[in-house]
Amino acid sequence: MKLTKHVAQGHIVYLSNDADQISISENMHYRWLMFDDVIQSVMHLRQPEKLTLPHQYAVLMPLLFFKAEKVVELGLGGGNISRFLTTLNSNIDVVSVELSSQVIHCFKRFFNPLQHNMSIENNAALTWLQEHDSSDNQAVDWLICDVYQHHADSFTNRVKLLTALIDNLTNDACLTINLPDLDDHEVNLCLTILKQLQSSHQIIYFHIPRYLNIVIHLLPSHWPITNLKKRSKATYLPLWQYRRWQQFFSHHIST
Repeated sequence: MKLTKHVAQGHIVYLSNDADQISISENMHYRWLMFDDVIQSVMHLRQPEKLTLPHQYAVLMPLLFFKAEKVVELGLGGGNISRFLTTLNSNIDVVSVELSSQVIHCFKRFFNPLQHNMSIENNAALTWLQEHDSSDNQAVDWLICDVYQHHADSFTNRVKLLTALIDNLTNDACLTINLPDLDDHEVNLCLTILKQLQSSHQIIYFHIPRYLNIVIHLLPSHWPITNLKKRSKATYLPLWQYRRWQQFFSHHIST
């Protein structure tokens, strides 16, 4: 059944009474989080770790190339990425940085049914990036940014966020940015700024068919993105999943 039909069958289980206008609905199969009546996250009730939206697969493509140790996700939402990574391998240290205490409350109450011990920091993404200590014991090998749209209200704010992201990006780490519902000019501007800020990483991106998302990756220069092996020891993905994701990865666009 298509997601639109599930949404039509849903009933509200939570509605905020503040300016955030957060609502949570569910049917017998799914539970979803909405901001201002726009779906942000969808959780499969029987398999909470299951990815439910196409752009999430694009976000997680770096898993084809390395075994992430410390992942920082800027923007918690309904926690799909955190749940997937935590279930994939318990050794992955996942930290979610979320500004809204209401979103954190909703996640803990409605979107962490297996009670995974996830680290959540109630902070603004830019503040966290500017204050983070990138020493060896604090180094992050994967930054996932899902808050770009909140900083796209001016050129100055775009540059501030992207600069802070690059400042926290080591040569062996990767950066993923989800751009939801932005026009071609905004996407090209983001790519141009990223190219100007650094030269140590390969930049690729994905258009998500029938969705408005563009997912950008900055990948270490030594990663063999043009010659993926048929099987790899440098991945947490099981072989069947690795090979399926390989096919999806072939649709990336290089800059």
